[in-house]
Amino acid sequence: MDADFSIELGHDDPVLDFPWKDPDGKLAYFDLKRHPELITKIEEAEKFPELPEFLRALNSPRSVVESVKCDVWTTMEMSPEEDVYGASHKAGSYVDVVFCDTERRFSLTLHEDFVRRIKELLSHAPEISSACELCVRRCFFVRREKVSEGFYVTIYVNGYGNEPATARKNWAIACNLVGSAILQLSATG
Repeated sequence: MDADFSIELGHDDPVLDFPWKDPDGKLAYFDLKRHPELITKIEEAEKFPELPEFLRALNSPRSVVESVKCDVWTTMEMSPEEDVYGASHKAGSYVDVVFCDTERRFSLTLHEDFVRRIKELLSHAPEISSACELCVRRCFFVRREKVSEGFYVTIYVNGYGNEPATARKNWAIACNLVGSAILQLSATG
């Protein structure tokens, strides 16, 4: 499994408001850490039954993070960098996570250390046609109408294959590996 991380704090890089809601009010943040039963309200979890297991790991009581937002997709579009997998299909996802400990949310050093350590753990994972990219980004935490600037992590997980089922299987395995790495890291602090 390939893994890497980046720090994306530039002016044009993605940011997140937490909690969030789309302008139409159709999609919103669900607190799966404290209310795991809300996973049934996440549309992607219904379409991709592999996703709930990943979300449960990220939001488990043992995890130092909680999920904020996610998406899953399948495609035949590949970037030139993905040619190394020799695949025609990709299943991918992202999950945005924040630290549960509100003080940790404002430390760039702790976020960098977190993604670096996950990358290191994943470097020991079995070789499968999959990749994980961890991106530290800027987050605006809103509480009682006060906005505080901190950080969050986007976890991209992709699985590759020469047919949709293989790509999806490799994605599901990769999600399990990433979830396990986060729980292992959570146990060590």
